[in-house]
Amino acid sequence: MSQQQTFTALVTGGNRGIGLETCRQLAGAGLDVVLAARDPARGRAAAQKLRGSGSRIRFEELDITSSKSVQDCAGRLADAGVDIDVLVNNAGVYPTDAFFSLDEDTMSHAIDINLMGAFRTCQAFVPAMGRRGYGRVVNLSSGLGALTDNIPSPAAYGITKAALNALTLVVSSAASPSVKVNAVCPGWVRTDMGGAGAPTSVQKGADTVTWLATLPDSGPTGGFFRNRRRIDW
Repeated sequence: MSQQQTFTALVTGGNRGIGLETCRQLAGAGLDVVLAARDPARGRAAAQKLRGSGSRIRFEELDITSSKSVQDCAGRLADAGVDIDVLVNNAGVYPTDAFFSLDEDTMSHAIDINLMGAFRTCQAFVPAMGRRGYGRVVNLSSGLGALTDNIPSPAAYGITKAALNALTLVVSSAASPSVKVNAVCPGWVRTDMGGAGAPTSVQKGADTVTWLATLPDSGPTGGFFRNRRRIDW
């Protein structure tokens, strides 16, 4: 990152868990942050809490399951003169149904959030990053979606995270070379999704996300990382 320029990051699902901690860490690293969330009351409350520490945090209502919501958010930011330089696709769901117990609505919902949400935001924000000559995209994936050493599981979660990994490779190839696009496995993190018994703190879970979001121009693209190290897909 340039020492002279302040970049702006947009974090989906930023009102809690890894998303909220990523907003905190990015603000601490000197970025302006757009905390995006579907629920306006919870999003504004989370943004206000972070602002209390002196961070420059802006809340934006964003439902990643709606193309209109994504486009409206992009339009509001453009009208306000806010360029998104860093996109963190954090919002996700974790259905645990076994494959033969999985209904179509649950599967469709997982696809819409875990895959199509990132598809929509990448289409909305990445082209302008290339035109400006700088961009970073971080997709929150999971080792449970890797194909190399396990069957993706639980079914809907693993399948959609495997697809998100594929999307990461496609976007990294399609984007300008100045845009770094990577996926991250944050580990099993103590959040509402991960549960109180998870071994990884939210601070540790967000660390590699923040690292990828602030990569230097010499940094990697099209990779899958855990604990700041590349791992197999």
